[in-house]
Amino acid sequence: QVQLAESGGGLVQTGGSLRLSCVGSGQTFSDHNVAWFRQSPGKEREFVAAISWNGRDAEYVDSVQGRFTIFRNNAKSTVSLQMNSLEPEDTAMYFCAADMNWGRITSNPRTWGQGTLVTVSS
Repeated sequence: QVQLAESGGGLVQTGGSLRLSCVGSGQTFSDHNVAWFRQSPGKEREFVAAISWNGRDAEYVDSVQGRFTIFRNNAKSTVSLQMNSLEPEDTAMYFCAADMNWGRITSNPRTWGQGTLVTVSS
């Protein structure tokens, strides 16, 4: 089973940018589709973005379309989420997740990281 470790969270002002990273280890990371989810206090976990194992396909939730970009470097077993034009509503714990089945990646992926906190101040 692949293991995932997120980094890159922090405090940023409205309109600022952050780049989150998810590094995989264990099983072959390049065989896995990877997604980012987020969860704010009192809210349900929300799908944010996903990228296919070969990087050819990507999906985004409407609220981040045009502001966030997901990309991967399989040689470094890394998937990144570039977040621009951040808004207070983007404040959440962000989780990286992986699954070999694309049909599950946006809803219920099997493997999760521990999360990294993003706080956007107004």
